[in-house]
Amino acid sequence: MPNPKRKTSKTRRDKRRTHYKAEVSSFTVCPTTGETHRPHRAYWHEGKLYFKGKVVMEREALA
Repeated sequence: MPNPKRKTSKTRRDKRRTHYKAEVSSFTVCPTTGETHRPHRAYWHEGKLYFKGKVVMEREALA
C-alpha cells in the first residue's frame, strides 16, 4: 500500500477541502440596461449581446 512521502500541511489540506462550500453564483445589475446577469459574463438583452455594459454583437448579425 503506497504511503505519502511527506506530511500534508494543515493549510494545504484545508485548501483542498474548501471547494464544497462555494456559494451559488451571485448576480449583478448592468448599469446600462438594468438587467441582472452573472458577473464577468456576456448576456443577451433585447436582441443585443452586452459585455461590461457595452454592445458586443446584435442578433441579426448572426443570421
